[in-house]
Amino acid sequence: MRSSVCVTRRLILFAAALASLLGAAIAAQARFTLYAETRDTLTALADILPPELKSVDAAGPQSAWTEWVQHQDQTIRSRLQRGDEETIVNWLLFGTTFTKLPRVPLDTAGTSAMDDAQRAKLIAARATDLVAALAVPGQDERRLFAQQLFVKEGYKTASAADRARLLVHVNELVQSVIAERAALTREIQAIRQAGDASDQFAAQSKLFRDRGLSLDTSFRPSFALEQALVQLRQRGLLKAGAVRDVAVIGPGLDFTDKTSGYDFYPQQTMQPFALIDSLVRVGLITDPSSIRLTTLDISPRVNDHLTRSRQRAAAGQPYRIRLPLDRDVKWKPPVLDYWRAAGDRVGTVTAPARATVAGANVDVRTVSVRPAVALRIEPLDLNIVAQRSDKHRFDLVVATNVFVYYDVLEQALALANVHSMLKPGGLLLSNNALLELPSSGMRSVGYVTVEYSDARDDGDHVVWYQAK
Repeated sequence: MRSSVCVTRRLILFAAALASLLGAAIAAQARFTLYAETRDTLTALADILPPELKSVDAAGPQSAWTEWVQHQDQTIRSRLQRGDEETIVNWLLFGTTFTKLPRVPLDTAGTSAMDDAQRAKLIAARATDLVAALAVPGQDERRLFAQQLFVKEGYKTASAADRARLLVHVNELVQSVIAERAALTREIQAIRQAGDASDQFAAQSKLFRDRGLSLDTSFRPSFALEQALVQLRQRGLLKAGAVRDVAVIGPGLDFTDKTSGYDFYPQQTMQPFALIDSLVRVGLITDPSSIRLTTLDISPRVNDHLTRSRQRAAAGQPYRIRLPLDRDVKWKPPVLDYWRAAGDRVGTVTAPARATVAGANVDVRTVSVRPAVALRIEPLDLNIVAQRSDKHRFDLVVATNVFVYYDVLEQALALANVHSMLKPGGLLLSNNALLELPSSGMRSVGYVTVEYSDARDDGDHVVWYQAK
């Protein structure tokens, strides 16, 4: 019996070591874009280039480009910390695992029963509870992450004075995020008043160009992608059996659910598994093991999470996904149908369970994804604006709520990098409008519009761009 246990442990250690080596090999596949590969894009956008790229130094254009693109990569990666701070603020406002206080009703429409003074008092009380919780994190992954982030920023929780100082910082973060969201609301209102629907979509596709990079997601975009896949198969742009290599840019990692802030389940990434699930349901593939899905992300949190999921899968452990559904939302019937089916092609699904979370009625489905499916997903550290991979040629790339974080130049560079990794005729699906330069090698060939609920602007346009 003892020897059997030892053998099992050796196998698990071997599987973990193999997954680690595979992860290291994958990480080495990204490289910075060369000047010759981006020259036509820069020429087409000469009027909006930063000063560093408008003047070429004596060392030549490649030297100037190399310096700029590497600096841009560092700048983009530095925005992850700002996104993490916003995630923690979202957790403070809506989380339920660190406090017994009600969630904060941030109602931009002005219909909330709570006035500004009551809301401010509630936020301050929840901030106090959060700081107290961070002082005793235990094994809670969210508390540990937030504590480590604040330590990196110079804030500790060891003494009463440390916690008081951190509390001031947390309240400042909350006010900064609330102010930023108010400014964003004003920008959205201005966009609605100017131009036609296409102009509005284009403007909204760059809304977060100055914000931190957020990782939190929801099941909504996965539903929109499935609707796009249905259309693509019906139109013959994707054919059964022809999809083999797929990429997801920015797959996300739910610290707190993006729309509702739920934190009663472990952190998870959803879209890679949901995409494979949809490819089977739509009939584009019959066996998930026929797919190789690569995630392209710059977040160490995302890449480490996926690497660990591969290690667990190699040891025979499933990957579990929780799908919460707020029953107070007036969901569109097709969305409810998707929520009831999501995951059943890649794993075992439990019946929905009812949960009451801080007064909200929530139904939760749990999907145990088969280890063999989890092993089909490989993480690659790649900045889509600045980098590409020579070792990948994808049939399909998806990117939802990703390009919205970049300006026109960055989006154009990203689109060219996507093109370089697509097979001829390959497709990019995105819920953002992207500038189609002749040099990008991409053109839009259709779109689908979906609505998630009866709430205003709760929907998406998914555009498909095809590689020439």
